[in-house]
Amino acid sequence: MNYKASQAYLLSKPEAIEDYPFGEDVAVFKIKNKMFATLAYHESIAQMNLKCEPQEALMLRDVFEAVIPGYHMNKKHWNTIILNGSIPESEIKRMIDRSYSLVVNGLKKSEKDALVLIHGKDVIHKK
Repeated sequence: MNYKASQAYLLSKPEAIEDYPFGEDVAVFKIKNKMFATLAYHESIAQMNLKCEPQEALMLRDVFEAVIPGYHMNKKHWNTIILNGSIPESEIKRMIDRSYSLVVNGLKKSEKDALVLIHGKDVIHKK
C-alpha cells in the first residue's frame, strides 16, 4: 500500500478528516477532532502512525519488520508502519480499521452512539 492508497483508505473512514496541524509534511487523520493516524514521507518512504492496543502493538512489531514503535508517539499505544510493500494491503487496512475503532471507543458516549447510529456498528467497528 502506498501513500495515495493509504490516504484514500484513511479518508474513507466515516467522518474522517485530514488536517495538517504539524505543518504540510505530516497529514493527520482525525475523527471528531481525535487523531487516529498520521501519514508522511520519511527519507522518501511513506509511513504512517496508527494507534494500537499495547499487546497487539508488540506482536505486530515481532511479525513485521516494517512495524516499529511509534515515531514521535507514545510507543506503548502507537506503531509506525513503513509502507515499503512488505506488509499485505489487507493487513494495513486491518490496522487502520483497528486504530479508527480504538479512537472511536475513546470518544464521548454521545459521539460514539451517533457514529454507530448514522453509519452502522459494522462500518465503525470493522474487525
